[in-house]
Amino acid sequence: MKRNNFTGVVAAVILMTIASLPCVVFGADTSPPASPVKLVFIHHSTGGNWLADPGTNPLGGGLGIALKNNNYYVSATNYTWGPDNIGDRTDIGNWPEWFIGENRDTVMARVYSETGQNIIGDFENYGPWQRLAPAPGGENQIVMFKSCFPNSYLRGNPQDPPTTGNNPLYGQGYDSEFMTVANAKGIYNDILTYFTSKQDKLFIVITAPPQGAFETDAEHAANARAFNNWLVNDWLKNYPYRNVAVFDFYNVLTSNGGNPDTNDAGQETGNHHRWHNGSVQHIQTLSNNMSSYPSGDSHPSAAGGQKAAAEFVPLLNYFYNLWKQGGTTACPGNINGDDKIDLNDVILALRILAGVDTGTSIIRLCADVNNDGKIGIEELIYILQIVAGLR
Repeated sequence: MKRNNFTGVVAAVILMTIASLPCVVFGADTSPPASPVKLVFIHHSTGGNWLADPGTNPLGGGLGIALKNNNYYVSATNYTWGPDNIGDRTDIGNWPEWFIGENRDTVMARVYSETGQNIIGDFENYGPWQRLAPAPGGENQIVMFKSCFPNSYLRGNPQDPPTTGNNPLYGQGYDSEFMTVANAKGIYNDILTYFTSKQDKLFIVITAPPQGAFETDAEHAANARAFNNWLVNDWLKNYPYRNVAVFDFYNVLTSNGGNPDTNDAGQETGNHHRWHNGSVQHIQTLSNNMSSYPSGDSHPSAAGGQKAAAEFVPLLNYFYNLWKQGGTTACPGNINGDDKIDLNDVILALRILAGVDTGTSIIRLCADVNNDGKIGIEELIYILQIVAGLR
């Protein structure tokens, strides 16, 4: 029997044996940072509402105070902010101007040094949020950025591959004819080059929120669902670092607790992106691609914002701790951290899956190959394929 075939048979037997065993998370840490961490959020009105303390804004989602309680010092941009009022331009087609455009260094220097709340937008005062005191020194370490709900009106088809080369969406707004699934994917692929060069920063993509049924239709909403699933599940598959993460704000806002003013945070069913039962959970049990938290338009209600805050903050802690643990080292499959993938990693993976004590062995969570926060069957398959010469 050839080696590859033999390894495949062995792998199949192993997987059949352990398929019913629980996955164990090693090295996962959702605790807040030990010392204050500066964070800046690039957003418009939905982000302003999400940050605002509930008592200051009827749509206040309480994200700001939740972040404060987890040791983050939160600043933000808004409309008219920055060089050439770039704060006005946060549609998907505008992200190249921020991250890879000719004025990128000037723009991002301002982002890293921003310390204001910037709560007054073009249309209203979104309300403040409580912050740590005193303000910590240094630059913002974390950059969150989000496009608003009109960016969920995507043309094209759900499974369209990313645009490569010349992308007609560059510099265009949400209402452009070029606002397609393929072009949006291409934008995010292109800006990864900047994130690769900035390993000293953690970048968090917040997906654009869903639109209400009165502002979209089934076809465009299905495209938005497919695009955001791609961001969460596929965009970073071949990205070797831990300084970029995605929070699916869109998915979280597509299920509620019975009405737009009651959320389903903490429920087993529904649509969630959260830390749950010891691992990252990205789940959709309700077939719905439109907003479950309309507030007269597609701005999420306070209940929706509060659900999103409750699910996001523990994930942010996880993303932050994982980045600090191994932000500059790519090690998918290398569980023991010896910079090679071999039978020792197979043995460790089997022991983890079986719940057997790994003793003093080093366990590196960045060996996770599918970004679910676990060392599980997917990692074992990946390692076996490498050992067998199939990768």
